[in-house]
Order: sequence, then structure tokens, then C-alpha cells
Amino acid sequence: MISTLINPFIRRNLKILEMTGVLMRIGSFSLVSWLGPNSPFMFVWIVNTTDAVLLTWCALLKRDSAYTLLNAFWILIGVVGIARAAGLFH
Repeated sequence: MISTLINPFIRRNLKILEMTGVLMRIGSFSLVSWLGPNSPFMFVWIVNTTDAVLLTWCALLKRDSAYTLLNAFWILIGVVGIARAAGLFH
């Protein structure tokens, strides 16, 4: 299974990966804040969803249920954002 290969890497680099995820989220929301309606929404939602996956995985390995729930919620929000940016529904 892929998690048996990835989990040791994530555990060894947990702090760096968490900081990367947090910086990705700050960057994506800053872009929307600065550019408003001219934001590249598909890019923003892909980055936001990717950081949510990364942060959820880290939270799961740390057995942090609050942050696991929070970031798993952001994965769902990201999927909806990607679908809307792709024009799948309005």
C-alpha cells in the first residue's frame, strides 16, 4: 500500500510539510484577496485542496482529530470549488 511508503517520509518531515501546507493556504487566499474577481480560481482551488490533503494527512498521523476534521472539511470545500471553477455547476 502506498501509505506504508509515504507515512515514514511524512513523519520524518512533518514540521516542514505542515509549514508548506500552511504557506500554500496563506498564498492561495492572499491571491484571491489581492486579485478579487480576476483571481485564477481554478489554480487557487487546486492549491487549496492540495494543501488540505497534505494537512489532513499530517493531522491523521499526529492523531489530531480537530485538525483532521477541519482539513478534511477543506478537502470537500476544495472539491466543490474546483467543480464550480470548472463550470460544472453554478
